[in-house]
Amino acid sequence: EAASDLTQQAFPSYLLVNHVMTFFFRRPMNNRGQLEISSLVPLGPKYIVKWNSALPQIQVVEVGQESCTHDKDNLVIQNVGSKKHLPTSQSSHNRVYLGPPRLFQELQDLQKDLAVVQQITLLISTLHGTYQNLNMTVAQDWCLALQRLMRVKEEEIHSANKCRLRLLLPGKPDKSGRPISVMVVFITPNPLSKISWVNRLHLAKIALREENQPGWLCPEEDKKSKAPFWCPILVCCLTAFSSKALDLQLGAAVHSPVHSSLLGFSAISTSLPQGYLWVGGGQEGAGGQVEIFSLNRAVPRTVKSFPVASQVLCMEYIPERSEQEKVEDSQPAAEPPLLPQPTICLGLQDGSILVYGSVDTGTQCLLTCKSPGLQPVLCLKHSPDFIFAGLQNGTVVAYSRNSGGLWDVAAEPTCLALGPAPVRTLLTLEDAVWASCGNQVTVLDAATLKAQQSFEAHPEEEASVTHMIKAGSGVWMAFSSGSSIRLFHTETLEHLQEINVATRTTFALPGQKNGRVTSLLICQGLLWVGTDQGIVVLLPVPRLEGIPKITGKGMVSLNGHGGPVEFLAVALSTLAPDILKSDKEEEEPVADPAPTEDEKPDSRAS
Repeated sequence: EAASDLTQQAFPSYLLVNHVMTFFFRRPMNNRGQLEISSLVPLGPKYIVKWNSALPQIQVVEVGQESCTHDKDNLVIQNVGSKKHLPTSQSSHNRVYLGPPRLFQELQDLQKDLAVVQQITLLISTLHGTYQNLNMTVAQDWCLALQRLMRVKEEEIHSANKCRLRLLLPGKPDKSGRPISVMVVFITPNPLSKISWVNRLHLAKIALREENQPGWLCPEEDKKSKAPFWCPILVCCLTAFSSKALDLQLGAAVHSPVHSSLLGFSAISTSLPQGYLWVGGGQEGAGGQVEIFSLNRAVPRTVKSFPVASQVLCMEYIPERSEQEKVEDSQPAAEPPLLPQPTICLGLQDGSILVYGSVDTGTQCLLTCKSPGLQPVLCLKHSPDFIFAGLQNGTVVAYSRNSGGLWDVAAEPTCLALGPAPVRTLLTLEDAVWASCGNQVTVLDAATLKAQQSFEAHPEEEASVTHMIKAGSGVWMAFSSGSSIRLFHTETLEHLQEINVATRTTFALPGQKNGRVTSLLICQGLLWVGTDQGIVVLLPVPRLEGIPKITGKGMVSLNGHGGPVEFLAVALSTLAPDILKSDKEEEEPVADPAPTEDEKPDSRAS
């Protein structure tokens, strides 16, 4: 099944299953969920099918997209459940409404009334006498009152459109053989329901593609495998760098959320802005490159590219400071205020640390600094008060914030020597910082930067810790050699579990030697494990806080890469609650106002 969703809030319902969407009416039930006696006479099916259509032929139509998606002369617009449909011959009335028909008609009536009142105002201005309640002041008050009513009506239409889902379906040809398109209108309970439903429809279409049939396998103990009932789907493949002439190597990637509601988003749209993906890399001993991809459309695209002095080895996104942090670190009025915008830090091969302002597509370089001894910067992590850099020579460098909210690169940073091996990965917890050095992990106090304790993460000395990711009360680690990942407790540092991902990848690549883990990510209750064989393994982890031991068998991706999975990044929209709510929606969702008999909707999409 590509997707399934069955509404239960109204008698009309829809079913999205496999590759067909079906709309039907359910027979009425009483409050106890039982069929009424009247609905059983005569006996018949529980569901009455009204229409069905293949998923690839269903289009979601937004306001402003009508001219490029269909022919208005061959369009029938239907409010689901309405008893009266618009005739195709009345092309002037077949326009796609900017709002519900009744509200749109009321807005037109107000516009006509305003035009009449304006004409009356002109006539009043020609009067020679003075009359009570018939003067220019009263006439202008009439005009202002009508203009206020028009603004209120436009806001009502705007709010209703955010809950108005319009689907364009193929209909039966007319007598001359011309294809007829039918537009079906649903009213959703709230704007988020509309976006959620359309996203499911979009994902269901993608899931029908060849690369997702199937896209994952679940290995079984009897050395067989099967396609899972639910799994992530492959949306698209992109070239990382636009410069084809250079043989650039991937170094790191980080997601930057959208911070302006005006970019890539319409309040009546069925898609939310997903932000931007920064990808960095370069050539060893040569220059570096940064590509910025916009994730605010169906297919990501490159929106900006710029060079840097050296190869990019790591990136860190630092969000805007919370209001509580700003109050705690408030500065005197004479000093400059804390910088409000989020930033992205780059660590380079030549020891440079670059800090860029991250407001959508802006790439203003706010500051630069050099690591002690010009050591390559292998990893970056931040806490509310510091930014930490792991260096090639086994040193952790900590930069504190200055009065402007940025990192104080002018002052001497705090340097902590952990050992001779490189510091490949860092992990910041609430009150501690974990830093790897070879097969050892050192726990630092997040406030004093003093080493609290260290422990051996792997019994083999040559197996350096390369990745650490927190999950509940545990930390999963990957290593430079071997195909195992290990789980440690955040407080007791006890070794809790070890899993060899090679037992999963052999189902996709039989006969291959055991590889190593090259990336880790926790997302929506799943541990994503990338390997040097180009295979991604998904392992289920508990969502609740606690010991995140893995008990499930996991899944293996059948869409492999030509090289190692260098990084995994998650992209989530952060603007949904704020953008989709208007002043009138703060207390409860706004749906279509009470419709007339001709436009009364009987169905809700969710």
